[in-house]
Amino acid sequence: MSIVVTGATGHLGRHVIGQLLEKVPADQVTAVVRNPEKAADLAARGVRIAVADYDAPETFDGLFTTGDKVLLISGSEVGKDRVGQHKAVIDAAAAAGVALLAYTSAPGTLTAALADDHRATEEILTSSGAPYVLLRNGWYHENYTENLAPVLAHDAVVAAAGAGRVASAARADYAAAAVAVLTGEGHENRTYELSGDEAWSFAEYAAELTRQTGREIAYNAVSGEVLTGILTGAGVPEAFASVLVGVDASIEKGELAVTSGDLSRLAGRPTTPLAEAVADALKS
Repeated sequence: MSIVVTGATGHLGRHVIGQLLEKVPADQVTAVVRNPEKAADLAARGVRIAVADYDAPETFDGLFTTGDKVLLISGSEVGKDRVGQHKAVIDAAAAAGVALLAYTSAPGTLTAALADDHRATEEILTSSGAPYVLLRNGWYHENYTENLAPVLAHDAVVAAAGAGRVASAARADYAAAAVAVLTGEGHENRTYELSGDEAWSFAEYAAELTRQTGREIAYNAVSGEVLTGILTGAGVPEAFASVLVGVDASIEKGELAVTSGDLSRLAGRPTTPLAEAVADALKS
């Protein structure tokens, strides 16, 4: 039996593996990767490395064993058949008789196009026969704090979210919830709505940046059309720009402001405050 993490060298996957190694022996952890070279550091720590690709379903044949607990981290490549990618993993895991298959989904309140692939994957998973867990991850602090360069270049936070609020949390928080599910008991066929403990507005985000940088950072609320033009003008592919603008529209409607408390309960601690994430980003 092993705890298997797909997408293990991605941003979230690395957090999950790191936290798993604090709880279970390394030889009980399997990292599924496309490029084993990127997982050399994990292998050096004793983690088992399995090579498989979401785009090559046959590479998952025989990868899972009966009794495995699996975390399927959703694919992130724009333009890919993400539902098909996820189905390949789900089919292989169900055929192997895994003990648990957890999936990083999107909030149940989210109606933006971003959620469509997640809802379709959830349907496949819940009808697969495998014991499942839906980890409906909310928005990440890092979606903003890892992209501070344009904000600081123009002294402005630009969004098409109006006065909407976001209950975001750090990747490490979501990883802690996943680890709790993978190493705990009694999570079969459960759905968790995961989000930060406190929701914030973009005006408050700009104010926090102002406080920490000593510069006057404004919040410029723009229309979706204007934001699309800004993003595509900066080189963002039109399809991805449309996804981002759609999320902002959902934020304005309050769809990412839900604070269920599931995340802090699973993690066993409060979620990381936005101010802490900003401080860490400004140091790097």
